[in-house]
Amino acid sequence: MKIYFAGSIRGGRQDAVLYHSIIDLLKHYGQVLTEHVGSMDLTGENLPDDAIYQRDMDWLVEADVLVAEVTRPSHGVGFEVARAETLRKPILCLHRPETGRRLSALIGGNPAVHCERYKHTGELPTILDAFLEGDLGTTSELS
Repeated sequence: MKIYFAGSIRGGRQDAVLYHSIIDLLKHYGQVLTEHVGSMDLTGENLPDDAIYQRDMDWLVEADVLVAEVTRPSHGVGFEVARAETLRKPILCLHRPETGRRLSALIGGNPAVHCERYKHTGELPTILDAFLEGDLGTTSELS
């Protein structure tokens, strides 16, 4: 399985350690095409914006599934989720509501997006198993 992981880059890197942990978990299910998102020292990429766009869209087309951590708002992650929907990819969005950040209604209300709330990374293996080893359904649920 090829997995596209999405998390905030230019919108803020405060969750980089979390992204790294999620990517490590995702590697148990297949190849994570976007491992760089979990890099602790990623502050920006030395590629022009058009090259980043084309590379990332190519990876998204290649991916079997999109997993996004959506707690930290990001225009790029929102765009990737919308593009994955048009490509009919299974989409899992992970959100930590206790941060005080509300989930976008366009993510949470979208029937093509499966949303899961969690408090800590210890909950993620169960969530990922259900989504990635389950039916890869596209029902919108907030547990």
